[in-house]
Amino acid sequence: MIVVFDKKYLQELYQYGKSSEKKYRFQPQVIRKYKNCIEFLLETPDLQTLAKYNGLNLKKLTGDKKETFSIRVDKKYRIEFTVQEVQEPVVTICLITELSSHYK
Repeated sequence: MIVVFDKKYLQELYQYGKSSEKKYRFQPQVIRKYKNCIEFLLETPDLQTLAKYNGLNLKKLTGDKKETFSIRVDKKYRIEFTVQEVQEPVVTICLITELSSHYK
């Protein structure tokens, strides 16, 4: 998949391991797992392949986030993203929208 970040802090966490905004501070192990999940998304061609990995716990969200999917970073945090498939050739674009606490 092609990964695109919706917010600056998400890209900074992936590239530099920290965000310039103090609001988005995470423990080092959360950032490490976040980076691993992004790498996994980059290596995965589509949602069907991603769904085969039970450890990521891929879910399609409901309600006001009905077009959004999420995967597990750890027991507390999840990455929320949307997927768009573009034909000729088929390219899956994964827009990372949020790294959030699952238990808000």
